[in-house]
Amino acid sequence: MKKRILVVEDEETTREGIAEYLTVKGYEVVAVEDGEDAIHEFSRTVFDLVVLDIMLPKADGFDVLKTIRDSSRTSVLMLTAMDDEYTQIMSFEEQADDYMSKPFSLAVLEKRIEALLRRSRPDYNRELWIYGDGKVDFSGFSATYQEEAVDVKPKEIKLLQLLVEHPGQVLTREQILDKLWDYEEAPLDRVIDVYIKNLRKKLHLDCIKTVRGVGYKYEESV
Repeated sequence: MKKRILVVEDEETTREGIAEYLTVKGYEVVAVEDGEDAIHEFSRTVFDLVVLDIMLPKADGFDVLKTIRDSSRTSVLMLTAMDDEYTQIMSFEEQADDYMSKPFSLAVLEKRIEALLRRSRPDYNRELWIYGDGKVDFSGFSATYQEEAVDVKPKEIKLLQLLVEHPGQVLTREQILDKLWDYEEAPLDRVIDVYIKNLRKKLHLDCIKTVRGVGYKYEESV
């Protein structure tokens, strides 16, 4: 699945430049200009990484970061014109994953993003996911339980992969539909409930948790 990045930057030239560059590099990019829009977009869409300016109108970057961290471990790269030590320390204390000062190179930004995405991947082989007696081949769209083949639909496997790639983050039915289906083909949101039920039953998964009234999340084994 194509990686989706949220770019939050109030300076139009910088925002459009980052969005265009990352789009050409194969990312799906959503770009907004203020903190309130950033919080709104993050609440309704699944992102793999956030590029976040600090000095923003309506809600500053630290407010946005705090809101993200209340519900998600999604990687956040702070991007700001302030390069003093205090601002950098505050960024990391608020659980930012990386920090870049302006002016910056788009090529270096891309490499920082690649590094963060590698670090944020769960500690499993991206092709083969194992949980208990179940094994799922995400690239081959196949699954087994106790070494016996299990009939798991491709969309069920994509849904499982989406949850596994965002451990601890509660994903709403709407977010899942937005990530896995095109707008024209999106089914009713209750289809997600059926797919979750099937995954739990077929692969004996107790790692997919229901958050009543919100959605679902994957909890890693401790």
